[in-house]
Amino acid sequence: MKSHPIIKELSLADLDGVPFKDFNRYQEVTKCWRNEDGTWRLKDVVFTENWNAGQYRFLVECLRKTVQTGGTVYGAFDQGKLIGFASLEGGFLGARKDYLQLSSLHVSCEHRGHGIGKILFRRIGETARRAGASKLYISAHSAAETQAFYQAMGCVDALEIQAGLVAREPCDRQLEYDLNRRPAAGSGAA
Repeated sequence: MKSHPIIKELSLADLDGVPFKDFNRYQEVTKCWRNEDGTWRLKDVVFTENWNAGQYRFLVECLRKTVQTGGTVYGAFDQGKLIGFASLEGGFLGARKDYLQLSSLHVSCEHRGHGIGKILFRRIGETARRAGASKLYISAHSAAETQAFYQAMGCVDALEIQAGLVAREPCDRQLEYDLNRRPAAGSGAA
C-alpha cells in the first residue's frame, strides 16, 4: 500500500454495491488459544480461513443488519478497493449498558501488517465513545495472530461475559477494551 487508506462509513447502498469482490479473507492458522479449566493455553490448531461466495453474502447480510439496527460499519479503501472493514453494533450490552460490541474487524490478506487494523480499531473506539459507551466488547477469533493484535491494542479478558456470544462462537475469546484508558505503548493509538 503506497498511501494511507481512506476510511469511509458504509451505508446500506454501499453494502449493496458488492464491495467485497476484491477482498481476500485468506488466513493460515496454526495456533489458537483455548480455554482449558479456566486457563488460556496456546494450542496447535491448524486450518485455513478462506471465505467463499456464500460466506461473503452472509457477511453482507450481517453488516446490513448492523446498519439497520443503529450500528456503524467502516470500510478502509485503497485506490477504490476495500482492503479492510470493521463494524460496531448499536445496542448496548452489560448490566450497566456500558459496552458496545465491535462485531467484526478484518483486513484483506495482502494488506495486513500495515496498520489498517489499528486505524479501524481506533475509529470504532471513537464512534463507541461518542455514542456513550465506556467499553468495547469483542468476541474475538482465538487465532494467535488475532489475539496478539487485540492484546497490542490494549484489550483484556472481558469482566462481564456475554453468554449469547459465547454460545454462537464457543472458541472465541471474550475481550474488552476500556475506551477511557491511555493507549498501550506501541499501539499507535492517539
